[in-house]
Amino acid sequence: MSRYGPDFAFALRWGRREWRSGELRLLFAALVVAVAAVTAVAFLGDRVRLALVQEAQRLIGGDLVISSDTPWPETVIAEARQRGLQTVPVQTFPSMVQAAEGVQLADIKAVGTGYPLRGQLGIRDENGHTRSVDRSPAPGEVWPDERLAAALGVQVGASVQVGRRTLRVGAILTQEPDRSFNLFALAPRLLMHVDDLADSGLNGFGARVRHRWLIAGAEADAFKRWLEPRLSRGQRLEDLENARPEIRSALDRAQRFLGLASVLTVILAAVATALTTRRYLQRHLDACAILRCLGCTQADVLRLHAWLFVFIALAAAVLGSLAGALAQTVLADGLSRMAGFSLPAPGWTPMLWGGAVAAVLLFGFAFPPLLQLARVPTLRVLRRELGAPAPGLLGAYGLGYAALAALVVLLAGDLRLGALAAAGFTGALLVFWGVARGAVAGLVRLRGGGFGWRQGLASLGRHQASAVLQVVALAIGLMALLLLAVTRGQLLDTWQNALPPDAPNRFAINIQPDQRQAVQDWLAGQGIAAELSPMVRARLLAIDGRPVSAASFPEDERAQRLIEREFNLSWRAELPAGNRVSAGQWFGRTASAEASVEAGLAKTLGIALGDELQFTVAGVEKRLRVTSLRELEWGSMLVNFFVIASPGALDDAPASYITSFHLPAARISASTALVRAFPNLTLIDVAALVDQFQAVMGQVAQAVQFVFLFTLAAGGLVLYTALLGAFDERRHEIALLRALGARHRQLRQALLVELAASGALAGLIAGLGASLTGHLIARKVFELDLPLAPGVLLGALVAGALLSTLIGWLALGRLLETPPLQVLRQGG
Repeated sequence: MSRYGPDFAFALRWGRREWRSGELRLLFAALVVAVAAVTAVAFLGDRVRLALVQEAQRLIGGDLVISSDTPWPETVIAEARQRGLQTVPVQTFPSMVQAAEGVQLADIKAVGTGYPLRGQLGIRDENGHTRSVDRSPAPGEVWPDERLAAALGVQVGASVQVGRRTLRVGAILTQEPDRSFNLFALAPRLLMHVDDLADSGLNGFGARVRHRWLIAGAEADAFKRWLEPRLSRGQRLEDLENARPEIRSALDRAQRFLGLASVLTVILAAVATALTTRRYLQRHLDACAILRCLGCTQADVLRLHAWLFVFIALAAAVLGSLAGALAQTVLADGLSRMAGFSLPAPGWTPMLWGGAVAAVLLFGFAFPPLLQLARVPTLRVLRRELGAPAPGLLGAYGLGYAALAALVVLLAGDLRLGALAAAGFTGALLVFWGVARGAVAGLVRLRGGGFGWRQGLASLGRHQASAVLQVVALAIGLMALLLLAVTRGQLLDTWQNALPPDAPNRFAINIQPDQRQAVQDWLAGQGIAAELSPMVRARLLAIDGRPVSAASFPEDERAQRLIEREFNLSWRAELPAGNRVSAGQWFGRTASAEASVEAGLAKTLGIALGDELQFTVAGVEKRLRVTSLRELEWGSMLVNFFVIASPGALDDAPASYITSFHLPAARISASTALVRAFPNLTLIDVAALVDQFQAVMGQVAQAVQFVFLFTLAAGGLVLYTALLGAFDERRHEIALLRALGARHRQLRQALLVELAASGALAGLIAGLGASLTGHLIARKVFELDLPLAPGVLLGALVAGALLSTLIGWLALGRLLETPPLQVLRQGG
């Protein structure tokens, strides 16, 4: 120690001694866990950003992509060619593909010569060699991807039937630059030449074809500026700035999920930091008072501990960043499989996030107790009853909480989301605290039984504040675990059980009007009950005379998506099964042009009874008066429509037919027979698509849930530090009881009763919180009724008691081995 107070060398010696006491190790662990969680997410976000920048052109196959639900006018394509730009048509749609060994739903992409304009295709030729090529399939040949080739059992040189055309397999597709990620993209890919499309009969009325043109050349920007003001509804222009919006959307959602996980980790780490430094404060009052007697000023004491805590924060930031860098490799692997391209190595900028987290936790939640420690009076050396100095530093804690709230918002990546996360956690904390306080007070009154029972409950009453803190910490950790492991499974089970055993599991679409009766007769001949419904694709232009577009709903993303998409309209005289009129009156067989609208759609778009809806159907305007609103059972798997028109209102519109039916597993061959009889028909196996979708999302879930390991670790630290905080309070008490003759067995029983009671109470609170939260999620997000399961409450109660007992015994069990005389001589 120098004449000017504690120096850095003395701080290091002090730190080595304090490291063995335990508080600094807990503080270090809390900081490492928080930094690791945040840097893992930041490293991953940096890799995604770099990948989207580097892969932008390859991801869209050109410099520009124009897409539409309807064919593009020739004037647009002629303008592009007049400017010297390269153009290639691309049409995508789902359809069935047949081979000798069976049929398979595929995502068909018909491309023109020259595809792709940017990037390369990967193929495997007849010799089994994998290579990159700059060309696409020639007319008369197709390139199935590896999944489709395996499903159909075909190799290069075999033949497959696409609609009414029989085409030769010219190669196996291994890679394509602009593969989209959507529900139908989960089906295997078949690449064909656009010249073969007309003869296949697959692009007739009602076909769900997406028309795209790839454009490349020096004048692409000028063409973009020319086209943008001329875009109509349903037409979209994509460039390097908005390439692959579905990948951006999926990755953004994953990033938000990861951000929320890291937010929870940081909040729990902040609690652990505050608890740890609180105990450090209580255990170092005497040492700081002695330092003051030896001539150290308040500034000297503060400087000593500041050196120590800054060193710990720096070490935690480095180690946590390295742990985060390792953890993000697991996350990146899962997201790379989802995105379809590899993620490049990240930069070092994300490590700054780790430093920011360590700084906020240190200065916001560790330094306020240190400021109190520096104010210890020298008189405490003689008068131990003076205790800790009065808090009086709410401003410092408030500053720390404000910094934490700002960090939470930044980590969440969204002001509203971050504010909700911070406010939600604060609200849950206050509710848990109030419930725990009342429950502990009630639990103390349950006297009776043996010595262990009475003494355990009495100890809860004597240390009510620390007991409430233990209950709240454990309840938060258990609630997160229950939501992650139990409630999610309940939601999935509830959704699966909502479907009756004979619910439709096949959808048949693209049935042409001249095939309607033949398909109906074929299904009836197979003993399959199915109703064929007409379907017309239309775009909503106006509601009651008010033109509508995405700009009409600036705050509602769902409304924007609905307005930009094409609606599937139908017509019928009878109310469909699974539909219930909630407002107005069903039109029946009226002669006027009326419509019934799904109630949720009406609420989202602001449609009321009596409004006139203006649609465009194949370029022809149709006007329908809303006379009723309906509630639907979307989970019934029946064919449902947002808008149903009265008979005659849409008779002159180009329509196709759709149906759904149940096909038992024992009669799976009927699917193949149906497609062979009607090659242009698209048969969607709903169960298979759901399985494929769940497999892909499972990869993402496994990756992003990896971050919750940090969250659980932070929750464990909170629990351990909360229980450890009771160490000093119980230490003197147990020593006195042992000195007065209490047996080792009696004290062990009392300690176990106290730990089990607080853990069971926390488990019950956590179980109720998880059940209520899961119920709200089920109703608001999934529109399911999730009953409160008594088994979850019982399991949470038992798990809480066991967890509290195990972790608490690790923290407090050694108190029984400490000689009473040693404790009493130290003054408690």
